[in-house]
Amino acid sequence: MRVLVASLVLLMVVLAIRPASAQDPPPRIGLFVIDLHASVPTFPTDDAQLVSSRGLSSFAELPGVGIGVQAAAHLYLLKVKAVTFGIGAEFAASRARQSRAGGASTTTGIALRPVEERFSTFSPQLSLNFGTGRGWSYLSGGLGMSNWALVPEGQEGFPPDSEPLKTLNYGGGARWFMKSHLAFSFDVRFYAINPGAPYQGFPGTPRTTLLVIGAGVSIK
Repeated sequence: MRVLVASLVLLMVVLAIRPASAQDPPPRIGLFVIDLHASVPTFPTDDAQLVSSRGLSSFAELPGVGIGVQAAAHLYLLKVKAVTFGIGAEFAASRARQSRAGGASTTTGIALRPVEERFSTFSPQLSLNFGTGRGWSYLSGGLGMSNWALVPEGQEGFPPDSEPLKTLNYGGGARWFMKSHLAFSFDVRFYAINPGAPYQGFPGTPRTTLLVIGAGVSIK
C-alpha cells in the first residue's frame, strides 16, 4: 500500500509543472543544481527475517518511521527536445528509534529493548528532466552502496551493522523556483537494498525496498 501511495504522489509531482506560454519564452534548465532536503524514511515493521537478524524479541522492537537528510548535486549538459539529461550524485542518511524500554511484547511476553535503526547511502545518479529554468520535474536513478544498521541496546559493534550493501535507488520529484536561484523541492525515492550476509547463526538482513520522502530547497 505504501508503495502504491508513493507512486501516485510521484506521478502527481512529475505532472505538476506545465510549460510556459509561447508569448513568454522560458529560460532553459540551468547548468547545475544542489538539493538540500529533510526526509522521512519508512523502515519495515513486519519482517520476521529482519527481527531474527538481530535477535529481537518481536516486531514491536522495530522502530518504523524516522527522520533524515538528503543532499544531492546535478549537472545538466544535454537537452534533446523536451528532455534535459542530467548526471550527479546523492548522499542520504536517516535514523529511527524505538524506546519502549520496560514494556513487554504482547506475543512473547519478553521485555522490549530500545532499538535504533540507521540507514546511509551514496550513489551517482542519472536524471531525465522536464520543464524550464523556472521549475521542472524529474525522474532519476542510480546504483551505489549503503549501510543499514539495526542496533538493540547493548549490541553495539555488531559486524552486520557496518556491512556495505549494493543499493539501487529510483524515484523523482520537482523543483519550483520562487527566486532566480532558490527553489522549493520535493523528492520521492525508493532504495532497493541487497540482502545482508548471515553472521554467527543470525540470518542476514532481507532484501528490502525502503521508501524515503524528502522536501527542502534547491539552489542553482
